[in-house]
Formats: sequence, structure tokens, C-alpha cells
Amino acid sequence: MINLNLIKNWFIAISIAMSFGGVLLTTMAPETAYAADNCNSSFLGFPTWYKGLTNGDCSIKSPGSGDDLTKFIWHIVLNVVEIGLVAAGYIAFFFILYGGFRFLTSNGSSDVVAKARMMILNAIIGLVISMASVAIINLVIGIIG
Repeated sequence: MINLNLIKNWFIAISIAMSFGGVLLTTMAPETAYAADNCNSSFLGFPTWYKGLTNGDCSIKSPGSGDDLTKFIWHIVLNVVEIGLVAAGYIAFFFILYGGFRFLTSNGSSDVVAKARMMILNAIIGLVISMASVAIINLVIGIIG
């Protein structure tokens, strides 16, 4: 037998997702594309692993030796850590969406609602920690660079 309540909840969830996506896409401003002008560009917020290590012509600086080599290596390590933290932020965002979807399609089941709320809460905590960590990493990179 077809559960009309479940179909209604699915329809509402998909309608909300489509409406949010439509609003988001219509408010985005177009941006001019540049071909290899910016050596330290990013994609979807993910920085390049060599961010801050390039010369004016987009070639990577030679680290030298001693203290310069140590700074060079730490710069790369912190860039890779920042990439991981941005990925963790995206994962947390998708868990917030998934928890909201589970909440909408719970059919009033208190067990599923409790799990969905806990998933959303944990994802928000993870997102806040991730964003704070990216800010700290950028501060440390600024101090080293």
C-alpha cells in the first residue's frame, strides 16, 4: 500500500531543495574567468598546495637550505591541512542537509527525529570547528610567510 504521508514529505523535501537551489543560483554574480593569471587561485574554496610559495611568474620559489627549507616544508604542510579542513567543512555541510532531509521524512517517528537532530547538531559543531581551524591555519601561514 502506498503511504501518502511519506510521498507528501518527499515532495516537500524535494520542493524545498529545488527552491533553495534556484534562489542560490539566481543570486550568484557572474565572475570573469582568467587563464593562469592567479597562481594562488582556489577551486570551491580548496586552496592550492603551493599557496604562498610562488614567484611573480607562477613558478615555485626555491627553498634554499636551513631555516628557509623548514619554512617551505611547514608552508606546504599547513596548506595540505587547510585542504583537509575545507573538505571537512563540506562534509559537515552535507551532513546538515542529510540530517534535515531525515528530519523532514521521519513521519513523526520520535527515534528518527532524535537521530536527525543529533546528526544536525554534530554537523554544526564540526562545521564551526572546521571554520575556526581554517582561520587559525591562515593566521599561522601569515606569520610564517
